[in-house]
Amino acid sequence: MLVYPAVDIARGRCVRLLQGRPEKEKVYYEDPAEAAEHWQGLGARALHVVDLDGALARAGGGQGGAGPVREILERLDIPVQVAGGLRSRQAVLRALDAGAARAVVGTRAVKEPDWATGLCGKLPGRIVIALDALEGRVAIEGWQEVVGQGPVELAHRLAEGRPAAFLYTDVSRDGMLNRPNFEAVEELLGAVRIPVIASGGVASLEDIRELGRCGADAVIVGKALYEGRFALPEALEAAAGDPSRLTPAPPR
Repeated sequence: MLVYPAVDIARGRCVRLLQGRPEKEKVYYEDPAEAAEHWQGLGARALHVVDLDGALARAGGGQGGAGPVREILERLDIPVQVAGGLRSRQAVLRALDAGAARAVVGTRAVKEPDWATGLCGKLPGRIVIALDALEGRVAIEGWQEVVGQGPVELAHRLAEGRPAAFLYTDVSRDGMLNRPNFEAVEELLGAVRIPVIASGGVASLEDIRELGRCGADAVIVGKALYEGRFALPEALEAAAGDPSRLTPAPPR
C-alpha cells in the first residue's frame, strides 16, 4: 500500500487544518519545499501536495504548477500528486506540465461528471478524482459546500472515465487524529473497481494496517506525521505488507 505524506500549503507555508477550516490552522514549516524534502529524505515514494488557497478560492481556483507547488516539483525527485482548486483543463495541464505525476480534481468533477470523465480519457493514469464526504454527502468548494449525492453514487458515475484513483476523505475526521472512516472506505472499494486512496483521521500505525486490511490502495498521512505520532519509515513498514493497484507515478 502506498503512503503519501501530505504537504498542505496556505499563504506560502506548510500547514495543517482541522476539518478543512482555515481558522483552525497550525503552521509546521515556513517553507513547504523544506517539508517536502524532509519526507523525501525519510524514504517517501510519493508526496501529496495541496494548494489550500486554490481549494478555497471559488473563482479561478488553483494555479497548479505555480509558486510553492512549482518549487516542490522542481526540487523533489519522487512523484508528486497535486491537488487544490484544479477546476479547469488548463489548470490541470499546468500542474502536469510543471512536473506533477498526477492531478486531483474534485469540485468540477462533482458538478460536471462528463467533464471529469472526458479529462480522464484524454489523460489516462494522470487524474485522481476527490470524493470528500461530510455526514455521508460529498463536499465541494474547499469543503465549504455540500451536495445532495453520496460518494458511492458519484463514484459509480465517475468510474466510467477510469480515473487513476478515487481519493476518499472523511472531512469530519481530517486533522482530528480520531481514526479513519473504515466502513466508508470499504463501501467505496466494494462499489467500484478503481483504486482508492484513503485520507482523514489516521492517528496510528494500526490505522494504516487496518486500511490495508480493508483493501485501500494508498493512504494520505498528514497531522500524525507532523505531530510525531509515528515516523514515516514506520508508516512505510506498516503499509508494506498490503498490495496496491496504484503505482507512485503512471507507467510510462
